[in-house]
Parts: sequence; structure tokens; C-alpha cells
Amino acid sequence: MDLQYQLKAGHYYLYDMRDTPSSVTGERRFRLRTETVAIAFDLYTGEVHEHGTPTRIHSWALTARRRLRAAGAWDSADDIIVVSGPLPIDEINNCLRIRGYCRRMFHRLASLPHGKWQAPAQGRRA
Repeated sequence: MDLQYQLKAGHYYLYDMRDTPSSVTGERRFRLRTETVAIAFDLYTGEVHEHGTPTRIHSWALTARRRLRAAGAWDSADDIIVVSGPLPIDEINNCLRIRGYCRRMFHRLASLPHGKWQAPAQGRRA
């Protein structure tokens, strides 16, 4: 997938890497800017359904669950999981890039670092 999140100045920016960078600034136009990211995925398969701002993704998940339950697919409705918050950039991008990765990330969610903290530089002494 060509979508990629980047963390800049405390905000998550979503870029489509297929877009050509501006000839003036050298940067791509971002598709989304948000303080936290939400990802809706299927717990059974780990496949991503939607991602973006938490408000929109939670709304999408409620509607999708309601429709599935109305159609009698109770198990499928219960398998829709939404994870939101300051998630690490690598984890978000892996969810978009690797099929089924969200399921693995969900099981490690409690041990993941805060997404907006930068990892200390390796090999540097204070």
C-alpha cells in the first residue's frame, strides 16, 4: 500500500507516496492531519477496514456493526475492533503495509510505547 503516516510536530500526517513531491517545496501534499490515529480492523483476520481520525473511525465502526447485526452476522460485527490513540508510527504503517499485522499489534498493545515519544538515539552517551 502506498499510504504512509509520518509524525511531525506532534501530529500524524497521512501521505500517499504515489503523489509526486512539489517542485517548489520538495514535499508531498498530506491527505490527513490528526493528533491521534484510529484503526478499525477485523480481529479474526487482522485486516484493516478503515483508518484515520478517531471520531470518523469510531462512527464508521458503529455503523458497520449495526448493519452486520441487522443482516444477522453477529460474529462478524463483534470482530470489528477499533484501536485509537498515540500509536507508534512504525506500528501504524505496518498495519497498512502488512496484511494481518493489526491482529499481532492488538495482542501487544499494552506493551507498546507511547507513539509520540521519540526513541532515544542508539550509541549516544549522555
